[in-house]
Amino acid sequence: MAFEKQSYSIQELKEHIKAYKQSTTEYVKLSIYSKVVKGAISLISGVIVGFVGLIVLLFLSVAIAIAISNALDSPSAGFFIVAGFYILLIILFFLFGKKMLQKSILIQTSRKFFKD
Repeated sequence: MAFEKQSYSIQELKEHIKAYKQSTTEYVKLSIYSKVVKGAISLISGVIVGFVGLIVLLFLSVAIAIAISNALDSPSAGFFIVAGFYILLIILFFLFGKKMLQKSILIQTSRKFFKD
């Protein structure tokens, strides 16, 4: 009688372990799926915002270049000044901003990924 009870308890324990393993596996799959979807949505929205931002920046740059050209009475001077400004920004970014950008992206993505 005692052996039947133990074998029944062992069999029940095995079933509980299998159920736990299956539910844990399903939870991990669901968690990974959720994080991948959130990442994809963030990526897509970031690309859209970045694209629209670049278009706005392009139009503003052309408008500023035309305004500078009109002020200096030189058709190309404004465009060269705006181009020089952007070259200066790129140089400053590569000298000082690359590490800050990497750190910022790492912090933001880790917060989103490990939030759940």
